Amino acid sequence: MHDAPKDDGRLLRLTPAARAGLSVSFAVALYGLSFGALSVASGLTFWQTVALSALMFTGGSQFALIGVLASGGSPATAFTGATLLSVRNTIYAVQLKALLNPTGLARYGAAQVTIDESMAVATAQQTQAERRRGFWITGVGVYIGWNIATVIGAVAGDHIAEPEALGLDGAVVAAFLALLWPRLRSKEPWALAVLAALVTTLTMPAVPAGIPILIAAGVAVIWGLISARRQEAVSRA
Repeated sequence: MHDAPKDDGRLLRLTPAARAGLSVSFAVALYGLSFGALSVASGLTFWQTVALSALMFTGGSQFALIGVLASGGSPATAFTGATLLSVRNTIYAVQLKALLNPTGLARYGAAQVTIDESMAVATAQQTQAERRRGFWITGVGVYIGWNIATVIGAVAGDHIAEPEALGLDGAVVAAFLALLWPRLRSKEPWALAVLAALVTTLTMPAVPAGIPILIAAGVAVIWGLISARRQEAVSRA
């Protein structure tokens, strides 16, 4: 029997984390086409659309912003809603500090690519080297792919009558399901997944777009705290 090859920590290795990161990057980049086309259709210029993806770089907030503008809302309202949705990235940043503790200039790069996808791939890994590899490959891959797709979508937007009809958002959902599926190995993760889906579904008609996912995330955090205390009590008994 041979031992598995030791991970030397090099970032660019085609490991499971790297493959997951590349797959997610490709799926999310496809969705960027839809954003570029919808942004131009909502009234933003080509360069405003490109700047949003390069600087804001958080898909949910970007879609929320152009959605408010397209419906006649003020820029202040649009930016308030987009900023609210970005609050989750602050939570991710705290978690990232504990997981990877980036230092020096890497901190600024990590701050820019701390998004749902990079954190999901990183936290799904079992070793420190794989977490680091998954975070950076996913974050940088999504950033490059998303911005290229935004440019293509913005240029082609005038020739696409209904960009949302392309169904590109389905690629993102499929990518997240692929990440989630291996972690559903016991009853508790299944129960939490069902509860989060139920909370999201019930709150969608009552609150603005994007808020249901924040509420579901809050429920998941409370669940995690209660579960951790319960396990601690059992271990002391």
